[in-house]
Amino acid sequence: MFKISIILPNLDGGGAERIAIYLANDWAARGYVVEFVLMQRVGNLLQMLNSSISVVDLRATRIRNVISPLKKYLLDSRPNVVMVGMWPLTSVAVVAWLLSGRIGRLYLIEHCHLSAECDRGLHISQNYLKTCMRLTYPFATGVIAVSNGVKNDVLNLSGISSKKIRLIYNPAATGVVSERASNKDREIMWGKGITYNILSVGSLKIEKNHECLIRAFSKMPKYINAKLTIVGEGLLRKRLESLVIDLGLRDKISLPGFYQDVKPWYQTADLFVLSSDVEGLPTVLIEAMEHGVPVISTKTYGGGAEEILQNGRLGLLVEVKDEQALAAAMVKGLKVTQEKQALIERAKEFSIEKISKQYLDYFKI
Repeated sequence: MFKISIILPNLDGGGAERIAIYLANDWAARGYVVEFVLMQRVGNLLQMLNSSISVVDLRATRIRNVISPLKKYLLDSRPNVVMVGMWPLTSVAVVAWLLSGRIGRLYLIEHCHLSAECDRGLHISQNYLKTCMRLTYPFATGVIAVSNGVKNDVLNLSGISSKKIRLIYNPAATGVVSERASNKDREIMWGKGITYNILSVGSLKIEKNHECLIRAFSKMPKYINAKLTIVGEGLLRKRLESLVIDLGLRDKISLPGFYQDVKPWYQTADLFVLSSDVEGLPTVLIEAMEHGVPVISTKTYGGGAEEILQNGRLGLLVEVKDEQALAAAMVKGLKVTQEKQALIERAKEFSIEKISKQYLDYFKI
């Protein structure tokens, strides 16, 4: 049987992990043998896996400890295709793959605009990043980028030929039927006496810039009876909660934590807002659009948001870190009616079935 191995740090609740699961479940349904190979077998999303998919635990707490167990896994399991996401795991996996004798075809997938991440989440110099990628990426069978912005960034950093990299968007549309929730359900999710429900979804980490969103929300006119809910979990929880308290918005802003199923939140939202500084291809925008929810986004480094929203045709775009502009956009977004069906149709272009087939075609299966 044809085997596809997907290598990731873990299956915590991030966008890249969820996307890998969407693809894996679809491939398993098509009859392929699929294995997840994790640095550590942990994560909220493990329960989303198709029962036929096995999970291998490398028991590696640090990136530098991955090479030996991953080499052994490749020699023992002998997959036909190996897909690796999230630098620096991608570069380390290349080394393990070479040491194994290049077992299977190796594909690296980049979800992030790594140049922009250097000073934010990665805390490394761009020269160091470039050196690592140029020493490893050229050996891979192929590289996948999730947006044009990410593709151009990878080409610049890695020095690989443009023929070796393929643009494949993220599979974020799951085929849900867009149904608006009843007033009762809205009250259960958000509380009573609220006119407008404003939603954001994403890990509570610095590049998502929820601080900008919270400050922008605080600048909205007081007569607008709105509540902001940020669904997600992360290291910045205490910092964001303190900011909410300092701004006197405990009754107006909620941080309910991680939800595996975000559907009820989309069904009860009147507006979706992405405030990130950096995004490859923000799948939460697509998820909101699939539910017919009007969207606002910052012009994230990486360009993915602008590609999804067709440069503002399908949603309002504002500059990153501009609290006043984001506040004004939210006020406008609650007043301007966006064509619901246009949002839904655009989301369908990112369907799991369509994107899954593009991956398989690139894998030459």
